[in-house]
Amino acid sequence: MSAFARQSAPSGIGSGWQPDVMRLLDEHHLAAWSNHARLRLDFATSLGRFLAAQTDTEVCNFYGRYITNLDSFCHQLERLLTGPTLDRRIDGPRGVTSLLRAHEPVGPAPPSRFRFYIWHDADVLLDSDRGLFGRLVDAIAGVAAEAEYASDDLLLIHRSVFVGTEALDAYAGDVTGQFSRWMPDGFDQPFWEVVTGLPAPRFLRFAVDTLSVMHPSR
Repeated sequence: MSAFARQSAPSGIGSGWQPDVMRLLDEHHLAAWSNHARLRLDFATSLGRFLAAQTDTEVCNFYGRYITNLDSFCHQLERLLTGPTLDRRIDGPRGVTSLLRAHEPVGPAPPSRFRFYIWHDADVLLDSDRGLFGRLVDAIAGVAAEAEYASDDLLLIHRSVFVGTEALDAYAGDVTGQFSRWMPDGFDQPFWEVVTGLPAPRFLRFAVDTLSVMHPSR
C-alpha cells in the first residue's frame, strides 16, 4: 500500500465522468464495484440521473438490499415495467424474460429506444442465492442480446449496470459465472447463444474507486 493510500480516503466521486461511462454501455453491460458504500451510492444515483436525462431513454432501478429471492425481484420488476401479469418464474409466457421484453409506450409518448437497468447492492442476492443471481443476470443479458441481434421488432437497446462490493467483482472474474458465460442448459449450446449467435454476454468490470476524490485521513 502506498503512503498516499495510507494517508488518504475517498470522500466522494469527481465530476464529468458520466459521458465516458455511458460510452462503455454502447457495447457492454457493467459490473461496477467499490468497497466504499458512499461511492457505490454516488456512482449509481449520479449515473442513473444522467442516463434518465437522455432522450428516448428509460432507467429502471433495482434496489438490491430488498432483493433476496425471486419474489422480491419480481415485486420490483413489475413496478418498473408495464406488461403482462408476472408469474414468479424466469421463463415462460408470463415470466421475467417475457416482462423484460415488454416495450409498451406510456401515454402519448413514443416507445423509448434505450432502457438501462441499474441494480444497486447487487451482491446482496449474489451472497444469499448465487444460483438465482446467475439466472437473473442470464435473463437480463439474454433479453438484451435478443433485442439487439435476433428481433424484428422496433429496436430497444437494453443495458445493465450491476453495482456492488468486491464480491461482485470476484463474480465478474469467475469464468463460470453469468457475467462471463451464458447459463448452461444441458444442451450443446446454451439457449441464448443459439438465439443470438453471441458466444457469451458482454460485460465489463469497472472499479468505481477510479472516479473517487481523496481527502487526508484523520
